[in-house]
Amino acid sequence: MEDYKDSRSEMLLGKQGVGSLRSKRVAVFGVGGVGGAAIEALARSSIGAIDIFDNDVFSESNLNRQILSSIEVIGKEKVEVAKSRIASIDPLIKVNVHKMFYLPQERENIDFREFDYVIDAIDTLTAKVDLALACLEANVPLISALGCGNRLDPKKLIVTDIFKTEGDPLAKAFRKALREKGIKKLKVVYSTEQPLKPINQLEDEVTKRHSPGSLVFVPNAAGLILAFEVVNTLLGN
Repeated sequence: MEDYKDSRSEMLLGKQGVGSLRSKRVAVFGVGGVGGAAIEALARSSIGAIDIFDNDVFSESNLNRQILSSIEVIGKEKVEVAKSRIASIDPLIKVNVHKMFYLPQERENIDFREFDYVIDAIDTLTAKVDLALACLEANVPLISALGCGNRLDPKKLIVTDIFKTEGDPLAKAFRKALREKGIKKLKVVYSTEQPLKPINQLEDEVTKRHSPGSLVFVPNAAGLILAFEVVNTLLGN
């Protein structure tokens, strides 16, 4: 099955390129709309080992945009669904499941030096900043997703440095926190589209904050871009 699955990839990357990806280990923090799409793309790109970090379960509100969600998985843990999804695509991939909501206190339980690349697809600022610190200390490349909520146009997504972003409230707070920690650069996937104002407000049951509106287009496109940047970098491009 491995040769058959990889055959189309080898047409563009060569056997050596696909073989190189088979030797890599990538961590994805956050298995939502962005992270789920990134995981799907990594699995189809023959990454050899994928670590997935999340403690959430799927809900009905995920169905409109999260690629790993379906009626059948509502109430199930996202990391376990992602693990099954990866196995259904490529059972040769080693999947390491981490049922956790990443915060700074969790860092000591993770050896970041084991990863060849880290994807940050979470939306908690404290966690995003700490991931940047952890990866810097471990000398591991990191790419972070910025705000995808309240946006419609996937064509407005770009890859840039965090300190070149503007107009994104999350990016503004992220830049400030990184400066305070002495971090001078960070690759991000970022939308140049100004956030829209939701017609109706929906309160998150857990955080009690107003949830952003979202469609399938922007988060999934962001996840694909994240995965592309990882694969492209691991191939030495």
